[in-house]
Amino acid sequence: MVMPKSPVGCPLDSLLRLLMGPWTTYILWVLTSNGPTRFGELKRRVPGISAKVLTERLRMLQDAEVIYRDFQPTIPPQVTYSLTTRGRELHEVLESLSVIAKRWKAMDAARGVGTATADCPATNGHDAPTPEPAPAVASPPALG
Repeated sequence: MVMPKSPVGCPLDSLLRLLMGPWTTYILWVLTSNGPTRFGELKRRVPGISAKVLTERLRMLQDAEVIYRDFQPTIPPQVTYSLTTRGRELHEVLESLSVIAKRWKAMDAARGVGTATADCPATNGHDAPTPEPAPAVASPPALG
């Protein structure tokens, strides 16, 4: 198995480096959601990814034993990708991270943070960023 090298030798750092590659978590999500998937279908389900980058990501995940590549020498050849035990082991962790990411996104949207686009900069046309609202503080109970 080939995991990305961690400059500090930390296994968690190596795993996070593997997952943070471009498109990696999206590819894992597609394989988790759809089960074994052929290359062409995988490319269609990951919009915007090039065949070259998809191939690189799949090879990296295969080298790390996170996915399995099943090659059938038919005409045309059939290549199907699926999660290994290691890949399935990541499902719960990625699902938990997804819940946190959605919650943070909603919180940021409620505060107007992180909603900037090219046409709508976060600074609202000013040099300084929009200040965040102060957190709500509960009043202490009345003494009486």
